Amino acid sequence: MPLALFALAISAFGIGTTEFIINGLLPEIARDFGVSIPAAGLLVSGYALGVAVGGPPLTMLGARLSRKTMLLALMGLFVAGNLLSALAPSYGVLMTGRFLAAFAHGAYFGVGSVVAADLVEPRRRASAIALMFTGLTLANVLGVPLGTWIGQGYGWRATFWAVVAIGVVAALGVIALVPRQPRPAGSGVLRELATFREGGVWLALAMTVFGFAPVFAVITFVAPTMTGPGGFSPGAVPVVMALFGVGLVVGNFVGGRLADRAVMPAVYGSVGTLAVLSAIVALATAHQVAFVVAITLFGVAAFATVPPLQTRVLDAAGGAPTLASAANIGAFNVGNALGSFAAGLTIDAGFGYTAPAWTAAVLGLVGLATAGLAGRQARRSAPSPARAPEPGARAGVG
Repeated sequence: MPLALFALAISAFGIGTTEFIINGLLPEIARDFGVSIPAAGLLVSGYALGVAVGGPPLTMLGARLSRKTMLLALMGLFVAGNLLSALAPSYGVLMTGRFLAAFAHGAYFGVGSVVAADLVEPRRRASAIALMFTGLTLANVLGVPLGTWIGQGYGWRATFWAVVAIGVVAALGVIALVPRQPRPAGSGVLRELATFREGGVWLALAMTVFGFAPVFAVITFVAPTMTGPGGFSPGAVPVVMALFGVGLVVGNFVGGRLADRAVMPAVYGSVGTLAVLSAIVALATAHQVAFVVAITLFGVAAFATVPPLQTRVLDAAGGAPTLASAANIGAFNVGNALGSFAAGLTIDAGFGYTAPAWTAAVLGLVGLATAGLAGRQARRSAPSPARAPEPGARAGVG
């Protein structure tokens, strides 16, 4: 794999750390700004909203820039957002910094996926995307615990300063290692927007929403599920979450390898497995060893979905994939919000803390049905053998 992919992975590590680290710093932030824990928790949902709505507009604004220039501009915005967060004199300014960083998040992963896919030969595109997303999975395993430790020992602002440093290193890596990739002739906003006339793009986005929604349906409420009906001690929660994070790392590589062989079968397998494991998590809640194994395997299936889902969007978008790729990052976050919201409704309705996992299983089946529709559409739109591209042609990555 080209070294440029490791520069993208470092960027993904910093972005992922920023996204998830706030969960471990909420008490300190709430105390410093004199707000409630739920109010501080809006820094999480505000970030997710920024990712969902910020990526496509920023991508369109940079439609005429080279992709390397766009990556550097987005990393500059990411550093600026975290710098503002580190210096924030008030809760409102901190929310603004989070929102700026979130805008960079959505567009960076969208553009970065296209750059990663274009750095390698077509048969290795999914693995290249997976390598970039490894930074995001490692953020859960290493970045978040380390950032929480820094925040608890030296104050939450120190964590944001550390993320600023990661962002600067990532930008230097992009400058040194990522080659310039001129956009195809005739590329621009109109060409990127034209891809959304294709039903395959919309089906791919819907497949991402419902295919990934089970992940946050389960994980959002895993702590009360463990300490409630699961009978675990509070100290066991971070250990189990670390195992879940290891599962994410493994699943990311597995998904990349499978998607390189066949994209849609990889989607069917990963989303279907996610649905089955959601039901197993629900059934295993009262059995601690089985629950730990199920959650770890659930992590593997969770990120095994990511490379094929992202690759399918690139395929559906054809020669103008950048905006569709950014929109798909937003679709992942819509899936996060949908899963968390739907699972919360079942708890509020009195169905208990095993209900989120059953909700995840249902969402996974919806995702699998949507994938079936997307696969059928992909087969209909595939070129006939007589018109198939020549072997080795770099179709669909721009």
